[in-house]
This record gives sequence, structure tokens and C-alpha cells, in this order.
Amino acid sequence: MKLLRFGPVGQEKPGILDKDGNVRDLSGKAADFAGESVSLEALERIRGLDVAALPVVNEPGRIGCALASVPNFFCIGLNYALHAKESGMAEPAEPIIFSKASSALSGPFDPVIIPRSSVKGDWEVELGVVIGKPTLYVSEDDALDHVAAYCTINDVSEREFQIERQGQWIKGKSAPTFGPVGPYLVTADEIPDPQSLRVSLDLNGETVQDSNTSDMIFNVRQIISRMSQFMQLMPGDIIATGTPSGVGMGMKPQRFLKPGDVMEVEVEGLGRQRQEAVAAQ
Repeated sequence: MKLLRFGPVGQEKPGILDKDGNVRDLSGKAADFAGESVSLEALERIRGLDVAALPVVNEPGRIGCALASVPNFFCIGLNYALHAKESGMAEPAEPIIFSKASSALSGPFDPVIIPRSSVKGDWEVELGVVIGKPTLYVSEDDALDHVAAYCTINDVSEREFQIERQGQWIKGKSAPTFGPVGPYLVTADEIPDPQSLRVSLDLNGETVQDSNTSDMIFNVRQIISRMSQFMQLMPGDIIATGTPSGVGMGMKPQRFLKPGDVMEVEVEGLGRQRQEAVAAQ
């Protein structure tokens, strides 16, 4: 299934794409997508619906963030071999885990707002993983059984905030609109191998990131299993699994976002995003 949210900011409704690509309205049949409403059990109830009997939304308008809210927005740093190399850092021996503020969530086609004091805004295409049931001490063999869905994420970053302003990476990851998610959630049954997906990002029509999830240092199974040794993951938690090479920080000379820049962000099979960078008011 491909699940999405449509409508103006703050008024989004849950929907589903039918086999012909039409948006069908799930209002009254499913709760807005967040927490337990994207649990494996909740998705199974949606799967049991007669999609053809749901109302067609002829003009869905704005496509919103695929998740209304998240219990936790986790990220994995330096998780692609070539990205670690371009960053001048050694490959980590353990997954680097950090968080984005949940207030960074944004729609896949909404503008990305460059913060007032920003000088090093950057882009990061990432495979997103949505957890579908409580996950604690899970083995690698069983880890994918805990995944509800996958999605495209742009882990927008501000490198000065992240690296030069001391403290934790969350400072450079959490400005409003720094977490575009969507355009839809693709249920796990449609992605049999999350380690064979092309990930790409175009900046102003130029492809700057073009890789495959096979380049991950820690795969999705390992990420979930290892995280679950330290914390209990909950339904609706989202994990951005790292970005490949081609970020602005790694370019020579470095290149950072400016107002008017357009990012087009895609993970194979999970949909394409488009955001224009704008200056904060």
C-alpha cells in the first residue's frame, strides 16, 4: 500500500493510492497517520478495506508530510562508505545515532526555510524506516518484521550549527521544514529488499547525489537491531538511515543552499520530493 496525507497545513486527511494512482479518502476509515495508527495492526485493518469503494479525491491539492507526528525522529550518521570518505572521517564501528526535533517534519513539496543565521544549509537524501510495533532487544534476523513502511526523507542540515556551534548534531538538524517526509508511506511488503534501492538528489536540475542503499555501512536490519539494544522503538518512530556522498559539505569548493535553490529528492519505489529553499522571514 501507498499511504499519504493531503490537504492544507494542519488540515490534512489520510489517503491511499489505488491501483490506478488515484487518491482515495480514508477519512472515517483510518486515523491520521501517527503512532499507533501506523502500527502493523492498524495497517492490516487498512489492508482489509475495499479501496475501490472509498471516495476518489479528484483534486487532492497539497500533499502533506506522510506522518502527522512522530514519537521519535531518529537519524543515523555517516552510514554510507563514500559519504564517510568525502567527510574525511573514518567509517564508524557502531551506528552513529542522533535525533531531529519532531517539529522539523514537513511536507515533501513544501518550501525548505533557511534559518535566519544560516550560512551552511545542506541536503541529504535518505531512506526512511517507520517502526510498526514495540521493538526491544530484537535480533537482526527478526528486525525487518518490525518495519511498518519505508519512505523518502530529505535530512536537511545546517553544517555550522551541526559541527561548529558545539553540542550535539540535533542543533543543525532541527529547524522547521528540515524534515520533509513522503510523498507517501510504502508498506514494507512492497519493498522486499531495502538494501537495493537507488537514492538520488538533484539540485537545480543537476544530480549531486546518486547512490544505492547497498553502500550502507550498517544495513536496515543492523540499525534496528542495534538501536533496540539501547532503547525501545515504538510504532510511528521514524529512522532516517543515512545519506550517500554528494552533500554540499563534501564538495570542493563546498556548496550550500541559497534562496531559490530547488532540491528534487528520490528513493527508488518510494516517491520523489521537490522543495525550493526560501529565506526565513
